[in-house]
Amino acid sequence: MKRSFAATVWREGDWFVSQCLEIDVASQGETEEEALANLQEALELYFEPPQATRPPKVRMVEVEIGAA
Repeated sequence: MKRSFAATVWREGDWFVSQCLEIDVASQGETEEEALANLQEALELYFEPPQATRPPKVRMVEVEIGAA
């Protein structure tokens, strides 16, 4: 499935910065095109499902409820 996202690109010193307006993801590159291509890759990685390298540990957390 493909989806389009709006992005802004601006120059900061020697670099171009690209930022997705809908999702808090940004990237950079030496050209506007490179910054946008890097943003596209960053967004694709953002939406990849997480893959655990080892099984998660189940832990207990104790909290105080109704403390005055």
